[in-house]
Amino acid sequence: MIGLLRGRVLVKQPPSLLLEVNGVGYEVEAPMSTFYDLPDGDQEVVLYTHMMVRDDAHSLFGFIRESDRALFRSLLKVNGVGGKMALAILSGMSSDEFSLFIQSGDVKALCRLPGVGKKTAERLIIEMRDRLDRIEAASPLLAASGSAPQAGSADADAVSALVALGYKAPEASRMVSAVFEAGMDTETLIRIALQNKAKG
Repeated sequence: MIGLLRGRVLVKQPPSLLLEVNGVGYEVEAPMSTFYDLPDGDQEVVLYTHMMVRDDAHSLFGFIRESDRALFRSLLKVNGVGGKMALAILSGMSSDEFSLFIQSGDVKALCRLPGVGKKTAERLIIEMRDRLDRIEAASPLLAASGSAPQAGSADADAVSALVALGYKAPEASRMVSAVFEAGMDTETLIRIALQNKAKG
């Protein structure tokens, strides 16, 4: 299995990026928390990775922090949570916010995430409470909190990224329109739109 990649980011198109490692390009899906922390320009980056093998696809997920990968892997063990939903959770709120909502049993806050309904939120709370304690014990940094390709405007790219994370197109468009200001880059726009959504 591929556990870590060290290379340079060639293309950033949230939630996907293309990482060149010794002349080989790896397509990696990553949460927005990783995109926010990617270095600008041609600097080298290290991503902790998780490889998911299914009958119809091989997917590679990448994370700046090992603690994010640990949380992602723990989320995958929850019944009904797949790679896409786990990415949406890590993109929609910080690890410490997620931990707080799980420990306090805040179903309403978790339901603001794309694809998470009441039953899934309740299942997350039940199944993740004990796991979060183990993750935090193993990784004390759990709570620690380049330019996009010119394929389109920042707001259009942000809407596309939110749709890829699981939001419906009309909702993604409303989220972006509510926070868009001239001059914003795509990643800033996505971050503010997700923060605004999390506040309800």
